[in-house]
Amino acid sequence: MRTNKNNKPIKKKKKKNREIMLVTWGFTLLFLVMAGYIAYYSVTHQQELINNSYNGRQQMLLAQNRRGSIYSADGNILARTVVDEEGNEKREYPYQNLFSHAVGYATNGRMGVEAQANYYLINSNAPLSQKASLDVVGEKYPGDDVYTSLDVELQEVASKALGVYQGAIIVTEPETGRILAMVSKPDFNPEQIESIWDELISDSESSILLNRVTQGLYPPGSTFKIVTALEYIRENPDTWQNYSYQCTGSITRGEDRIQCYHGSVHGSVSFTRSFAKSCNTSFANIGLSLDRSSFENTLNSLLFNQELPVAFTSGISRVDVTEDISDADMMQVSIGQGTTSITPLQLNMITCAIANEGVLMKPYLIDYVQNSAGNKVKEFSPSAYGKLMSKEEADILKQLMEDVVEEGTATRLKGLSYTAAGKTGSAEYGTVKGDSHAWFTGFAPADDPKIAVTIIIEGAGAGGDYAVPIAKRIFDQYFNS
Repeated sequence: MRTNKNNKPIKKKKKKNREIMLVTWGFTLLFLVMAGYIAYYSVTHQQELINNSYNGRQQMLLAQNRRGSIYSADGNILARTVVDEEGNEKREYPYQNLFSHAVGYATNGRMGVEAQANYYLINSNAPLSQKASLDVVGEKYPGDDVYTSLDVELQEVASKALGVYQGAIIVTEPETGRILAMVSKPDFNPEQIESIWDELISDSESSILLNRVTQGLYPPGSTFKIVTALEYIRENPDTWQNYSYQCTGSITRGEDRIQCYHGSVHGSVSFTRSFAKSCNTSFANIGLSLDRSSFENTLNSLLFNQELPVAFTSGISRVDVTEDISDADMMQVSIGQGTTSITPLQLNMITCAIANEGVLMKPYLIDYVQNSAGNKVKEFSPSAYGKLMSKEEADILKQLMEDVVEEGTATRLKGLSYTAAGKTGSAEYGTVKGDSHAWFTGFAPADDPKIAVTIIIEGAGAGGDYAVPIAKRIFDQYFNS
């Protein structure tokens, strides 16, 4: 054993030094890894970091740049910043209430496109020559402009058709995911948001700021029969067409009783007719036959109980199906009642997947970003999320939805200059018997879908009576304008 000049062993001292070095190098490596991760995160999440309200960089950009404008797809100004003679800036919304939730506001926080595109609006990619000339006179640089996918005429038609009712309407392109219109009522004037803010936040029952399209959660009612039908087809791929049922107007399991809407008695019904006539008792019967575990997997594949693949804030639709769900609860789920809830956005996404041969395109609101010289800074292209169902399954559901128009609850869309397919719904809510929301979701033309529409009218009644006529007005505007 080696010793020092005093004949004492030095092995332990060397071992101790080695341990100190290992710890030192370990902490150094950890520091370098953390520094690298922070640098990587800063680059890949630049927008999120700048949009954070605690980030002072945002105020620096606003002091240097004037917030850019927001445009519709055809170039109409939806939001802009105007400057008075004293140099005071004010955010102006030429269409006032019309795009209140879709475009949103940029005062007292942000929502809508104002929030989603904030990073682009407060940055400036103006040419250096323009920046130099503005520096000379001490003026701000122009922020980049955002061009949305929104169609002013479709938005106007949808808003007028919804009228004084509370509810939501979303209009999309199934092939691309572009959102053409997004209406949520009650609405507000974003120019007045600062003056009405205290009133809104002090009212615990107020839901004016809630975007019902993306965040409103409703019982889907009979529109959910699309999902139940898909599961039955998956479990019975070769025999689903052989299904038959004798509807007497009600079905009972234990103490739970399901009735057809308004006490209808449909008699002998096939699977197709059950769907077209929206027979509650038949679909409750179908629900009881389903494999609970398989149904749970289908719900997961349709994005229930999870965040949606969108770039804006959205709610999470809920359906509780497990292996030990009771028969009574299973009947309720099968017809879109009970604790089942869905956002109009998600119902529209499922509808678009059916229209697009099973493939879901991610919904989006922004087409491109442009600088003050008219050059595109950023372009957003259609992006596929993936297949929600096979082409064969989508084709069957599409045919079922065509039959709803031809001989079912949406015949007001029959015999027009275009063909349509869809599903109506009358979703009961609350404790008063008969109170129901009116639903419609569908697309047109049926054989080559170009536009998909999802509508909910709160407390209106039957979907065929109230939501379908609104869908017709939107389809008419799209195809006949």
